[in-house]
Amino acid sequence: MARELNKIRALIVDDEPFARERVRRLLDSDADIELVGECSDGFSAVQMIEERAPDLLFLDIQMPGKTGFDVLEEIDAEQTPVVVFLTAYDQYAVRAFDACALDYLLKPFDEERFERALARAKTQIRRDAALEDSDDDTASPLVPRDANGSSGHAAPLERFVVKASGRIFFLKADEVDWIEAYGNYVRLHVGKSAYLLREPIGSMEARVDPARFLRIHRSALVNVERIREMQPMFHGQYTVVLHDGTQLTLSRRYRAKLQQTLGKTF
Repeated sequence: MARELNKIRALIVDDEPFARERVRRLLDSDADIELVGECSDGFSAVQMIEERAPDLLFLDIQMPGKTGFDVLEEIDAEQTPVVVFLTAYDQYAVRAFDACALDYLLKPFDEERFERALARAKTQIRRDAALEDSDDDTASPLVPRDANGSSGHAAPLERFVVKASGRIFFLKADEVDWIEAYGNYVRLHVGKSAYLLREPIGSMEARVDPARFLRIHRSALVNVERIREMQPMFHGQYTVVLHDGTQLTLSRRYRAKLQQTLGKTF
């Protein structure tokens, strides 16, 4: 069960004190926001994200030591908050959205532009929280759910349509090895390639074929046909090894579903 989302926890990361002060001032008047911290470099940002689990991150790009992109690469996918980039350089826009940023504020931005970005972030965070709360982990893995999260007989996805490098790819579902949570996106892993789709993993789980793709971790759905072996770890967890050598973690929470699907007890 996801925590009750009363206030949105925000973190500010910017190496310019004046920039941090301005964002803080704009957030102070919003009753929906709880500021859980601010810092001036990427090293501190990674630590604060891990310790304070913000829902919303205002993140500068160019900082000493680590860039904003470095920060996002280092944190666990499960901990990735909704990201609004803050920068004085417009050349990073494409890369920012490739990194799953919700918005991109070009300094100096005015209050109206900031409020629009904040409103978008609130909507996304509330939507994600509702999807997580409605995710019924006790449902049978062999019964698909409809778009509203209830059991039903809607046909599961047979293919994915994704955009990458200015091209559109059509991927058959059975070509996908595993699906990784990536903030408000998922990554479809197909051999050595990976493709981004803007959809939370809980919503994706409800739309794929549950006889083919199984949730093995909060951040991973795996194509059961790609599983080569399982190696016991500790506390009831296993390492799931795919045919290409990829190693994923099977958490104890999802072990029973995998046992039911495979017809095996371990």
